[in-house]
Amino acid sequence: MTFPDITADLKTAMPDLRGRLLANELLAPLTWFRVGGPAQVLFTPADENDLAYFLKNLPGDLPVIVVGVGSNLIVRDGGVPGVVIRLTPRGFGEIETEGEIVRAGTAALDKRVAEVAAAANLSGLEFLFGIPGSIGGALRMNAGANGGETKDVLIEATAFGRQGDRHRFDNADMKFTYRANGLDPSLIFTSARFRGLPAAPEAIRLRMAEVQNHRETAQPIREKTGGSTFKNPPGHSAWKLVDAAGCRGLKLGGAQVSEMHCNFLINTGNATAHDIEQLGETVRERVKATSGIELRWEIKRIGIHAS
Repeated sequence: MTFPDITADLKTAMPDLRGRLLANELLAPLTWFRVGGPAQVLFTPADENDLAYFLKNLPGDLPVIVVGVGSNLIVRDGGVPGVVIRLTPRGFGEIETEGEIVRAGTAALDKRVAEVAAAANLSGLEFLFGIPGSIGGALRMNAGANGGETKDVLIEATAFGRQGDRHRFDNADMKFTYRANGLDPSLIFTSARFRGLPAAPEAIRLRMAEVQNHRETAQPIREKTGGSTFKNPPGHSAWKLVDAAGCRGLKLGGAQVSEMHCNFLINTGNATAHDIEQLGETVRERVKATSGIELRWEIKRIGIHAS
């Protein structure tokens, strides 16, 4: 499927744009599942000023979606109409420390932020070492692992609104909840500041090693997967509910529930986005039937189904 090419019109309306505009760019290679259709327009801004300029001049009726490194994302087979914005490390990947403060662009990998904090002998951010995403995703979904969450360390975040207006939000403004924040979903985060705590480097490295060991021994990190599929319901573990429903190893087309950790779905090689999403829905139905609990998706799903 292809969409009408609107990039020429956008370039005409934005003569000073420095970022890259691509028409009908396939998004599958940008996701960990390696599935999905094209973006009608894929925009990679050069920096914050370029992003603001683009948003100010973008027609208001065009939908906009932001993607990161695609580690917790299903792009549907029909692709994504409108504009997909992807921030890259070139303009949004800086990481620096000053005293107990760690500042990071939102295209910076969570793991890399943990490493930079550790190099500055700052603790508290080790949990990020176990999250295979970027800081933008961490802010959007209050990412957490191994006993830590983004809300525990965030000082403030910078974001741009749909009109190109710049905003700053402190921790309380973010209205963090489990795997979510309470802000307008159209906001595009560009940077964040975190607070670490001085600690002995040996203790920090030990904690990071524990986090990495947990990932390697408990999660199918060498597969085409998308991270945790479902949120943990209050008082329950999603994987235990999936297992109890008899879904460990369940297959649908080229998609499979991981044998290693059954809150992970896997592309075994030839899955479509439809296979993966339908397998997830099948799991949700079986868990509901066996436990009465309705699992909620943690993986973000965007775009339209193939016709």
